[in-house]
Amino acid sequence: MFQDVVDLSDFYQTPLGHVTRQLLRQRIREMWPDLSGQSLLGLGFATPYLRQFMPEAERVLAIMPAGQGVIHWPGSAPNLTALADETELPLQDYSIDRILMVHALEGSDHPGDMLREAWRVLAGGGRLLLVVPNRRSLWAQVERTPFGFGQPYSSGQVSRLLRSHSFTPIRSMSGLYFLPYRNRSWLKAAPGWERLARRWLPGFAGAILVEATKQVYGAKPVRARKKRPAPQMVPVPQGATRNLRQD
Repeated sequence: MFQDVVDLSDFYQTPLGHVTRQLLRQRIREMWPDLSGQSLLGLGFATPYLRQFMPEAERVLAIMPAGQGVIHWPGSAPNLTALADETELPLQDYSIDRILMVHALEGSDHPGDMLREAWRVLAGGGRLLLVVPNRRSLWAQVERTPFGFGQPYSSGQVSRLLRSHSFTPIRSMSGLYFLPYRNRSWLKAAPGWERLARRWLPGFAGAILVEATKQVYGAKPVRARKKRPAPQMVPVPQGATRNLRQD
């Protein structure tokens, strides 16, 4: 079950949410230092981490799962988000170069189908970057953050799940080593703690980031779907919902 989009939006407006976004953005940028000329899809609630790629990527769009809800993004600019079934994305085969999944896999009742759809829409040689809660961390136990919602994973579980759906994991990284406390003094010290704990406590990060490439040879075919109405892209009119500020 996905967490409601309003709760996710509210979290990222808090001081803890701002620090979380700042630190995870750095990790994501380390994984993907340059997306010049590439198309990027944010799947789940990935919008807090997409803006940094907009000046360089050829195209950036976001799809939020139907069970989660959708919110206008970015800010006062033309909307780039849509609502769709995460297991039947309204995109053409091989149409996306990169997919960033955040607050997505852990909330889906059908994670395998979600990964099959990601495989389908990725271009040959395309990359998928998963950001999921670390099951060993305190973050996974604290329900006041999105990383305490849904199914947490270990890095081994993520790798096995990816391999079973025709992806090849190529590298992994962790983030959110600081503890999810709301004290302002603690939050100011979070970047320093992050650097220290990354070196000495690598297994207890709040989030696991795994990058994988699309495996073409020997891939499993996409299963035949039951006939039903095609999923619709549902744009969000500006002003219909609260704008999400993610500068």
